[in-house]
Amino acid sequence: MSEKSNAQIWDEWQDLVNMAPQELEDWLETDESKSVGDSDSGESTGHKSGRRIVEIKRTNKDDLTEDQWDHMAKVVGYVKRHLSQGGPDSDVETSAWRYSLMNWGHDPLKD
Repeated sequence: MSEKSNAQIWDEWQDLVNMAPQELEDWLETDESKSVGDSDSGESTGHKSGRRIVEIKRTNKDDLTEDQWDHMAKVVGYVKRHLSQGGPDSDVETSAWRYSLMNWGHDPLKD
């Protein structure tokens, strides 16, 4: 469970998860999406998270479960940590760094 309030989580989620549900769903079908992340059962943690993010983004805010709020907080934390590491100096567009972030619903090339 997050130490942040749902209002804080919501605000950060709105800022950081910048991919629309269909856009993320389409991305998750690509070989690039499947090529990054740790995987113990064939599907990476980030890829699984991406599928959950699509579901959460299609849920009305008032209908979100505690488990969904917890996952939103996890996503916010992951994206913030990943962004703070900084991306590659070149070829950001095709970098594993960007692909991993996109699996978590954030495209660093979007404004």
